[in-house]
Parts: sequence; structure tokens; C-alpha cells
Amino acid sequence: MTTNIEGKVVLITGGGTGLGAETAQILAQKGAKVAIAARRRGKLDEVATRISNSGGKAKGYELDVANKDQFKSVVNTVASDFGRLDVLINNAGLMPIRPMAEVNTDEWDAMIDVNLRGTLYGIAAVLPMFIKQEAGHIINISSVAGVKVFAPGGTVYSGTKFAVRAISEGLRQEIGSKIRVTSIEPGAVESDLKHTTSGTSQDAVMEFYKSAIPASSVARAITFAIEQPADVDINEIVLRPTAQEF
Repeated sequence: MTTNIEGKVVLITGGGTGLGAETAQILAQKGAKVAIAARRRGKLDEVATRISNSGGKAKGYELDVANKDQFKSVVNTVASDFGRLDVLINNAGLMPIRPMAEVNTDEWDAMIDVNLRGTLYGIAAVLPMFIKQEAGHIINISSVAGVKVFAPGGTVYSGTKFAVRAISEGLRQEIGSKIRVTSIEPGAVESDLKHTTSGTSQDAVMEFYKSAIPASSVARAITFAIEQPADVDINEIVLRPTAQEF
């Protein structure tokens, strides 16, 4: 059955593992052409090969989302390789949970660089193209920690995810007449994200993630947003494990 996904070119950051890889596979099954971007070439090749072996179309691109020039270059290369670009999924993220009193500014900087600057650089890279073609869809992965502050320990992480959610809504108000904007706010999802926490909060994070839902659950929510007709914009989706209190 033909869907509004078939034939679309979708660029997914953080596409080598977890949620990004799962989303790429589900979208490819529905007929999208997927460009997956991440820092680890080996993981990208694994995902692209799995998709190709299943009859889908995929290609990997090395990308550090905190490098705005590299992000712009990848977007241009994807558009050249596939003929156009229809959807950007800003999925790359870090979540080092740690009490602020431990004052780990390196972790703060990393979250700001990847979660916030990376999202902004992605928007900056695709926006002129989407405006010119008068169509496009930007999907930003925020978090339930962008709806309710995750403290103690996740205060700075929440700060970046609140910002992503606010930027998504402001962007929608600015460009929403032709270009769709969606913010996805997942709760605990099985992925590599939990492994970016070390030190005093590691055990608590691992305990929290025991109730995690599979990445495919979020991938289906992303798919739902993309497959709507052009005059329907799913602005925000919050989803979490049924048992999750936060």
C-alpha cells in the first residue's frame, strides 16, 4: 500500500545505533530512501547493509553534529546523492546524568554541543533548502526530560531538551505554513543513550532503564508523524513506558 513515506528522502542523525538505526529500518521498509549519519563509520555500514539486503535504499555519512560546516556538507551531499531531501530527523544525543554539585563542565559542554547546537546546526543546514522547495519536515528528538525537569542529576540534560522543545515550537510558528516541525519526547527507550552516564549516577540510570520500551516504539511514532498528508502537522508526541512515573 502506498503511503506518504514512500519515495521520501530522510536524513537521520545518530543513525548508526538504537533509535536512529531502528527508525531508518522502519522507514526504509515503508519505501523511504534513508541517509544515516553518525561518527562511527562501521556502525553506519552495518545498518546500511541490513537495509540494502532487505530491499531498501540506504547510505551512510560520517557526521559530527557539533561541526556546523560538516553538517551543511552532509546535507548537500545527501541532496546530491538522492536528488532531494524531504525530512531531517535530529536524533543524535548525549545524556550524562550527574548531580550539578559535581560540576562536570566537560559533560555540560558536550550536551550543549550535541543536543542543542547539533539540533540548531541541522536546522540551519536544511532550512534554506526546505524554504526553496516549499516543503520539508524537521523532526527533533527531545525527551520527557524536556517536559518535566529530570532532577537530581539530569538538570543540564533537561535544560538542553527543554530548549529543543522550545526551538521546535518557535520554528513551527515561523515556518509552519509550508514546512512541518515535530518534537518527539520519549521516556526510557532501549538504546545506547544510557551508556553516556558514568560515575555516581550510573546505577540509578541503569535501574531507571529496566522498564525501557524498545526503540521501535518511538520509531513508529516518528513514522506516524511523517506519513500524515502535507496539510497535517503532528507538532508534538510524548510517549513513555506505561510503568514510568517520571
